[in-house]
Amino acid sequence: MATPSPVTSTPSDAPSTPVLKPSVAAPPSDGTELPRIVPRRHPGRWIAAAVALLVLAMVLNSVVRNDAFQWQVVGQYFTTAAVLDGLLLTLWLTAAVMVLAFLLGTGMAVLRLSANPVLRTLSWGYVWIFRSTPLLVQLLFWFNIGALYPTLGIGIPFGPEFISVKTVNLLGPTLTALIGLTLHETAYAAEVIRGGILSVDAGQTEAAQALGLGRGRTLRRIVVPQAMRSIVPTAGNMLIGTLKGTSIVSVLAVHDLLFSVQLVYNRTYQVIPLLLVATVWYIAVTSVLSVGQYHVERYYGRGAAHTLPPAPLARLGPWLTVLRARARRAAALGGDR
Repeated sequence: MATPSPVTSTPSDAPSTPVLKPSVAAPPSDGTELPRIVPRRHPGRWIAAAVALLVLAMVLNSVVRNDAFQWQVVGQYFTTAAVLDGLLLTLWLTAAVMVLAFLLGTGMAVLRLSANPVLRTLSWGYVWIFRSTPLLVQLLFWFNIGALYPTLGIGIPFGPEFISVKTVNLLGPTLTALIGLTLHETAYAAEVIRGGILSVDAGQTEAAQALGLGRGRTLRRIVVPQAMRSIVPTAGNMLIGTLKGTSIVSVLAVHDLLFSVQLVYNRTYQVIPLLLVATVWYIAVTSVLSVGQYHVERYYGRGAAHTLPPAPLARLGPWLTVLRARARRAAALGGDR
């Protein structure tokens, strides 16, 4: 017969409702042991993990021990001045494109949500055209814009021009790549921002209007901070995609990372190791950006969930604690011997 749980009294200033303490099951009086709970076995998981690790080991072995990769040449050119200059141009181009694209994309997103049908239609048309055209076609078009407009000028419409300059002298390869990438990414940034704004509940805007806040202030102080939860993940993917997409500007002879290694292997004919140099640099920079994206997502995700997932380094904490405990236990056993 089970023993009732003890009832504890509460302080005089607390409610008079009694608080029941959880009772602990007592061991059987006849001396028999309770049955031990055994976790369920999952042999399929261990077999799948073993097969995956075996395949990974075979791939790594083939990559490391294959002399055709010429890893010594990769190390030789990995930090050369030409490669680092190309990497800096790639990073600068990525940063400039993303900043300009999101500035213009914010305006396009606001126009898409405008009540003015003309502005809404023009914004939709811009997004439709630049999302429907391949990026390479856009870059080649802007690179040959001088065939359509030999000169660009500033003056009175249908009147005299005050300043005119030849398009060939104004738009170099780097500036052409910047314009083409910015206009292309602006269309995607506009849709990302528009989707983030639409993800905020309409009641937030109605509450702000009830408090007398204007449309601009409501958008800046209430809607956009909440929309960042939806914008940041996609924007992070756009940033990584833009970093890799800058390699296409090598067709315009822009000295980015890929074009820099192409100049080297056109001279040395060491194609594979030089391509590996560019690949390793892209992987390294993308990994850093992924870590930054993770922490930005955690920052804007505060309050959206009761518990946030631990950071990647924090996940290693329990494992390191277990390893340290095992090492101390092994050292203690060794000392006893």
